Amino acid sequence: MKSPRLLPVLLALLKFATGYGLASSAYELHRDEYLYLDYGRHLAWGYLEVPPLTALQSWLTLALGGSWFWVKFWPLLWGSLTIYLVGRAVQRLGGGPWAVALAGLGYLLSAYARLNFLFQPNAFEVLAFTAVGYCLICYGQQPAPRWLYAIGAVLGLALLNKYSALFFIAALLLALLLTPLRRVLATRHFWLAVGLALLLWLPNLAWQIGHGLPVLHHMALLRESQLVHVSAAGFWQGQLTMNALSLWVWVPGLLALLLSRRLRPYRVLGLVYVFGLLLLTLLHGKDYYALGYYPLLLAAGAAWWQQRLSSWPRLGWVLKPALLVLPLALSLRMLPLLFPIEPPDGMLAHWARYERVGALRWEDGQNHLLPQDYADMQGWRELADKTWAAYAALPPQARGRTLILAGNYGQAGAINYYNRRRNLPPANSFNGSYLLWQPPAPPGGWQYILLVEDDPTTGLEKHFQTLQTVGEVRNPYAREQGTRIRLGTHPDAAILAYAAALHRRELAAWGQF
Repeated sequence: MKSPRLLPVLLALLKFATGYGLASSAYELHRDEYLYLDYGRHLAWGYLEVPPLTALQSWLTLALGGSWFWVKFWPLLWGSLTIYLVGRAVQRLGGGPWAVALAGLGYLLSAYARLNFLFQPNAFEVLAFTAVGYCLICYGQQPAPRWLYAIGAVLGLALLNKYSALFFIAALLLALLLTPLRRVLATRHFWLAVGLALLLWLPNLAWQIGHGLPVLHHMALLRESQLVHVSAAGFWQGQLTMNALSLWVWVPGLLALLLSRRLRPYRVLGLVYVFGLLLLTLLHGKDYYALGYYPLLLAAGAAWWQQRLSSWPRLGWVLKPALLVLPLALSLRMLPLLFPIEPPDGMLAHWARYERVGALRWEDGQNHLLPQDYADMQGWRELADKTWAAYAALPPQARGRTLILAGNYGQAGAINYYNRRRNLPPANSFNGSYLLWQPPAPPGGWQYILLVEDDPTTGLEKHFQTLQTVGEVRNPYAREQGTRIRLGTHPDAAILAYAAALHRRELAAWGQF
């Protein structure tokens, strides 16, 4: 091979192509993607859920037309860059083309397939953590200051992407203290790199402080609504499930980083995994929060296998092809869980198998018809089209005097996304960052309100001249099945005052007053 970088580049291209090619048209965008896309319409240095890096990608996506291709471009780009770094890490650890292919397959056929398909901050987080590990390998081989500055820049961007980067930074510092690399903590370049990371994060940190640290309320909401169902056993079961098809690569990689004499200079990578997973276990983090800690274990494991099998050439003739074929063969039965290639009807045919491995358990702790991410990609266009139809049927005097109020951010974001080329006023919500984007009431107040509710509030009839259901989500696979669209005309002063008070109360909970 003429260039050692060619195979990692080919893996990156394969990753990019499979993301687009192995996707059924039966699925729409994910609930969270609609929220993040609306960030692009409200650029700021912070949001109630995550820092602003995702918003920049959203702005570019919408500027390019907002098509499905461009929405998926970003997570697939970050995933492709991640697998490239994994391949280069294998080479820096002494692995050849076979080891690069082994680590690449481990990445392609793990939970990263779905993670790198969804436009969420998680894809960039995995890239950032992997890039830091790669820079540590490079620094261990050539202690040049540029690698420290690269780590500082990447961690600064990671903090602009997702606040869970703080846990990774804590694990990294603990790992550095327990290895010979702790001497770097006393260098001027290290502290300048720390300053670079803080400088990049500073605008968002200032936004957080200026808005009353809403991240604290967000973490409290996660603990109450989602993390309450996460147990230590479930978290670790998730680690095995998400990375099952590369178990024989990343486990030896972790052990080699911790115990092998040859990989001792890179022991910090193994300790980062140990401390990072320990923190996530203690804090009841979701299982996929840990995905950023595995790519470098795949690289170390593949390099270890190649070094080990070079000592046993006869065994290598058998094991080398077997270790490449085995994950491919095993993935055939799990492929619909890795890539959304099977439409919902086809997924039901394998319900019992998916239920056994825990793939159908949602954040409420119960099993459902589809994996939660897949159910979150159903029913949104139907909701948006029915909302538009209800608005288009209103009399001309309704223009400019109609409020669309959705029950959650997914509903509001989907209505805005699918109606982005229609003359529909933006949908709003008292959920998440939509609290910051409420439109001012027109002169004379709102005369029509379209209520989008998954759990319709009772007793509202007395506050409207008329209140009737004008649409409902029928898709049986959607989490939003049963969501109703109700049209209320001429709301009274009491209900408008209640809505204003509710808005103020929700903002106050986030520290906005």
